[in-house]
Amino acid sequence: MRLLHYLTAALLPLLFMATSQAAPITLVYSGNLDGELEPCGCSEAGDMGGLKRRATVLQSLRDTDPGLVTITAGGLLSAQMTSNKIKNSYILTAIEQLNYDGVGLQWSDLAYGFDSLRSAELPWVASNWKGDEFSSSILISRPAAQLHYFQWLDPETSPYRQMGEANRKVDTRMGSLSAQLEDALDRGETTVVGTTLSLQRAQSELPLELIDLLLIEPLYEEIGEPRQLGQTLVLQPGSRGMRLGKLALEIEASGRISQWQHEVITLPPSVADSPALAQWYSDYNEEIKLFYQRRVEQRKALTAGTSPYVGNQQCALCHAESAKIWQGSEHAKAIADLQAVGKSYDPECLACHTVGLGVDGGYLDQFATPHLANVQCENCHGAGREHAKSAGQTPLDRPKPDDTTCRQCHNPSHSPGFDFSTYWPRIKHGKESTQ
Repeated sequence: MRLLHYLTAALLPLLFMATSQAAPITLVYSGNLDGELEPCGCSEAGDMGGLKRRATVLQSLRDTDPGLVTITAGGLLSAQMTSNKIKNSYILTAIEQLNYDGVGLQWSDLAYGFDSLRSAELPWVASNWKGDEFSSSILISRPAAQLHYFQWLDPETSPYRQMGEANRKVDTRMGSLSAQLEDALDRGETTVVGTTLSLQRAQSELPLELIDLLLIEPLYEEIGEPRQLGQTLVLQPGSRGMRLGKLALEIEASGRISQWQHEVITLPPSVADSPALAQWYSDYNEEIKLFYQRRVEQRKALTAGTSPYVGNQQCALCHAESAKIWQGSEHAKAIADLQAVGKSYDPECLACHTVGLGVDGGYLDQFATPHLANVQCENCHGAGREHAKSAGQTPLDRPKPDDTTCRQCHNPSHSPGFDFSTYWPRIKHGKESTQ
């Protein structure tokens, strides 16, 4: 028994050292792509990044380190150009092929609505999202450690905030996230939080004492220098997908980070394109070509006058007083309201903020069909080309719109407080407006 006691006493320090020794793990992180599928390439300085080069680098890193962890803090998509809907779809499928462990959701990723995200199966994370469309967190398990990834969507920049507090889509309170972070720390997990908050706002709004790694708003193109704030290591990704951040971590058994080393991975032309994305890129170029050809045909149809819609300027030639009333209404700035919150490319929103979306000859975008933007006469009265051509002899489909007409857009989910008797006086026009 005495011999066993001595052996135990001698081995305990060794056991303690083994269990407390920090485990190494490597994290590659990135931030906003901003809809950049590949670099511009027009100048040497701008020829940096691109998903084909990223795929090459990640595969090389995984070949030498199978336990590599990859996270992107979101901001993958953009709605700046008409062709971005196609580009966004290909970005999503590429990110899917790159096998990211966690993908943070940003508001810009919802620019085309929820349906646009279904072209790929991605591990989206949105910790304060009220619905069940996204995971509140993702646990990334490796033999060396467990990283628990969370994403905080800024309630103040929600594109849904103008629809009222009930439609903000995210929880504005920090309580739920704090509770999840505390539970993760109790289990010995390393907590990682992504957000678009500035460092100043993150320090005042987020529970940094519960966060091991924090990814804040991206810098333009460059990757910021990491900063240690108490227990929290703050990372600042770059934008436009031009660079990757690589972090070599030493993680204690408690999940806390004991040491770290940081490296910026550049993606210049010397990085070869990944053969795994060759077909993906070829398919993208073919679809963009077909898209352009369709746009040419659509423009021809518009200039040939085959669209059933004419736009409010034509209506105003005979209905000047009604047009003047419309000009002062909320309907006249419907597209500006969408632009202000980054939703001017979301078909779910555009359907009620433009004329004839999805109908041949209807609204396409602000470049091709600016005359069909906003809620206009033809939203309520029906297509007006034949009516205008006949100098009013051909009747409109809906000469006198009613409550049913309005409720096509002012429905419970979009306009829960709608009451026809209250709303109609705000846009009252025509013969009734003079009575």
